[in-house]
Amino acid sequence: RVKLELQDILNGVEKKVKVRRQVKAEGVTYSTCSSCNGQGSVMRVTNTILGRMQTATTCPTCKGSGKVVRNRPKGSDANGLVTREETVEIEIPAGVTDGVQLKVSGKGNEAPGDGIPGDILVVIQEVSHPKLKREGNNLHYDLYISFPEAALGTSKEIDTLTGKVRIKIEEGTQSGKILRLRGKGLPSLDRYGKGDLLVHLNVWTPKKLSKEEKEFFQKAVNSENFIPNPSISEKSFFEKVKDMFS
Repeated sequence: RVKLELQDILNGVEKKVKVRRQVKAEGVTYSTCSSCNGQGSVMRVTNTILGRMQTATTCPTCKGSGKVVRNRPKGSDANGLVTREETVEIEIPAGVTDGVQLKVSGKGNEAPGDGIPGDILVVIQEVSHPKLKREGNNLHYDLYISFPEAALGTSKEIDTLTGKVRIKIEEGTQSGKILRLRGKGLPSLDRYGKGDLLVHLNVWTPKKLSKEEKEFFQKAVNSENFIPNPSISEKSFFEKVKDMFS
């Protein structure tokens, strides 16, 4: 299990991990299994009402390896193997997702004799980013702005995986508006394009107001300019459905 941050997933990364694997002990030698003649399987003949039937089963002597230990060094198991801790380099491609499994061929346990070594299965575990939330190849960013900034317009600097980016917020921006930064998301695992960064604008309402601020809003509350009047593009989902059938 390898932990990756979004920055690693963006570019791909090489990780070094320590694994405990079985390898051939130094000085071990093998000979061909006499029970199966190195085939790893033996034929069994069974008498049935339909006649004699032959079936191939794993050789019980060599357990399918076709080899038996001739010289077993001290400290090794019955197959002439010992357990060692090794450092393995793993190339992780860009665009991997949480829970995906990668196979590192030939870096698992070794097999007795001339058997093919097994593989290492690497499970990716994605580490949560403090500001960015992943959805497929797209990233989401919650940006809070004040009421004056939403009304007057402003510019804000936000964090992306490739560095800080300054975005422009138009005057009269409504809470809930989404700005799309194309190509600022994560690449797909098959290297077919990149996702986007979606910036969700949230207008922050102060929980406490000073006396002067209260007086300002009390004067403005009856102003026609402060009465909500959303356009069709700013209406809620249910309002849009209602307009379609009215």
